[in-house]
Amino acid sequence: MTKQSTQVGFTLPEIIVVGILFLVAAVIFAWQWNDLQISFRDDQRKVAINAIYYGLEESFKPASGYYPEQIDDDTIKTVDPSLLTDPNGNKLGASDSDYRYEPTGCNDGRCTGYSLRALLENEADFTKKNR
Repeated sequence: MTKQSTQVGFTLPEIIVVGILFLVAAVIFAWQWNDLQISFRDDQRKVAINAIYYGLEESFKPASGYYPEQIDDDTIKTVDPSLLTDPNGNKLGASDSDYRYEPTGCNDGRCTGYSLRALLENEADFTKKNR
């Protein structure tokens, strides 16, 4: 009687195919991860602009009767001050900020209108104007 030997394990081509599949999956994951990060930052910008907008429309304007010429931490008390800083760490009003506040019809610091804008990475600018 001859004894048959069986070998257990993977062949080199099987290992190569599995390695290639893992590599392709890693590349797709990295690509999608980057897109998710960009979408997350854009969503942060939109949330901030909406919060500032509602702070101006629901709190500041009814209380004062006008819009401010500039926005800072003390202008809109109802808005979390961290929302006035873009995802890159630049404050609203800074020249390199992704957030823009453009007042219109100003006289002695009192304005009749404004435009809020966020510069987005993956979409057109997000803009809100006074009511």
